[in-house]
Amino acid sequence: MKASHLKKGIGIVVFLLGLLFIVNCSSDDSSNGGTQQSTITVTGNIVSFGEISVGSSSASQSVTLRGSGLTSDVSISVSENFEISLDDINYSNQLSISKTEANGENQTLYVRFSPSLSAIGPVAGTVTIESNSAATRTLNLNGVGLSIAPLITVNTTSIIFNDTQLSSNSASSTLFVNGDNLTSVIDVTVTEGFEVSLDGTVFTGAIQIPSESVNDQTTVFVRFSPIAIGSATGTISISNTEADDVEVSLSGTGVPIVYNYTTFSDEPLAFGTGFSQSAVQTFTLHSDLSNISQIKMFLQIDCPATGCDDWDRYANIMVKDPDSGDWYEIGRYITPYWVGTQLLPRGLEFDVTDFKSLLSGSVELRVYIENWTTKADLISIDFDYIEGTPDYEYYAVTEVMQYNANSLEGVPYGVTHNFDLTRNVSIPSNAASTHLRTVISGWGHATPNDSDGRPCAEWCYRTHDVKINGATMFQHNMGPIGCASNPINNQSPGNWTPDRAGWCPGMVVPPRINEFSSTMAGNSFSFEYDYEDWVSNLAGGDAFYATSTFVVVKSNTPINKPVVTN
Repeated sequence: MKASHLKKGIGIVVFLLGLLFIVNCSSDDSSNGGTQQSTITVTGNIVSFGEISVGSSSASQSVTLRGSGLTSDVSISVSENFEISLDDINYSNQLSISKTEANGENQTLYVRFSPSLSAIGPVAGTVTIESNSAATRTLNLNGVGLSIAPLITVNTTSIIFNDTQLSSNSASSTLFVNGDNLTSVIDVTVTEGFEVSLDGTVFTGAIQIPSESVNDQTTVFVRFSPIAIGSATGTISISNTEADDVEVSLSGTGVPIVYNYTTFSDEPLAFGTGFSQSAVQTFTLHSDLSNISQIKMFLQIDCPATGCDDWDRYANIMVKDPDSGDWYEIGRYITPYWVGTQLLPRGLEFDVTDFKSLLSGSVELRVYIENWTTKADLISIDFDYIEGTPDYEYYAVTEVMQYNANSLEGVPYGVTHNFDLTRNVSIPSNAASTHLRTVISGWGHATPNDSDGRPCAEWCYRTHDVKINGATMFQHNMGPIGCASNPINNQSPGNWTPDRAGWCPGMVVPPRINEFSSTMAGNSFSFEYDYEDWVSNLAGGDAFYATSTFVVVKSNTPINKPVVTN
């Protein structure tokens, strides 16, 4: 081969190798991102502008912008109530940066909060930074617009107080009063029956928040001081000469003053092993009854470690009449099966106002439960003397008849007996009101001859007559009183839900009040308690009605007891 041909061949090879090298280099650049991407970088952040008065502007905050590879200008816009600037002097809602400036060096963007007059309260917005050649950037903004108008605000528009006794004060509630753009004092006044205070100690009907602190949050203490029994409403008026008045409604209920006296406390009543079915003690109770409108007695049964008695037992509370030495039944109840009365916060409740003449000063009380087991019910009794204007200032009470020593010493029912159910009653000449008070409950499961099939006298529904001067004047219906709805509903496994004849396990035996339509002043009358006619077939045992009846008179002048004779 000629030398010239060899040189020519080598040159062609070198040319081809060089071309391949160029192609390979171009491929490598492309695979490693040789085409540059446009971006906008934002450095820094903007925090809340806080509270700014409307119509003014906050101090500015700033971030730094820089573009990279941008091929179009940067446009920046901001939401209403915010402004932006590139020199922290000239502010607007929109501006732009050329692509050259953006790509060339860092640009400082200033942002400020400028709430309009209507932008009161929390305000949110955004700064939007965009370019056609890059991803859009967004910054979140927020602040609170404060009114520049004189303004009073409070944290609530109403306050409700718990029931409060007369001549006392409720616990205080707090009211937060805020002023804005005020230069003079705030006057706080309250209607009668309520009081306000700045320190929670000294309360009056009016206070004043001084001018130097009217634009701060002020705590106002408010309390209820009832002047009458019943519902009460009132108003707190908060005023300033520069702002609109603000009112807060107030409400509460005034309740009577109550004097409480504890008597028996966890008195164990049972049979055997050192226990007794009854207990007698003397206690000192309220002495001045001139302003006592009502007396309530509360009886609580607690159970010892052995548990309460398993059965529903006849039980009562009596007070001794110091004149005659007789015991007067002021309340009767039937114990619950197995449990105490703790489901009622204060236990069983009795209205014993009829006996107020005997429940004053030194008083002898007797409690009794017909409990034949060694499981002692623990009895506690207390009295509420409720202050108020009594219906009549003077009371007197006399026994008409009592066959109530226990459940089986009541009047036999459906059989012949020798119990005297008639009396003669003489009423004092100054009586302004006269009524009878009867408590009756039946025991036994005697089988009736009639078709109702309900054994007497625990289960059989009967209607008894009270005869005055030989004619029926009052009637007592011994019907159901809703045993299944008894709030002491945990008497399992006792048979407590079926209705008895006028009573229920774990409930007060209701007194039956019969008021004469006339005062009966100076009159005498005959009384007879007439049980509904019925004849026992002498199967199923005996039936009894434990019965007590009292005559109560009232007057606004000192009054003697009625006289009752056989």
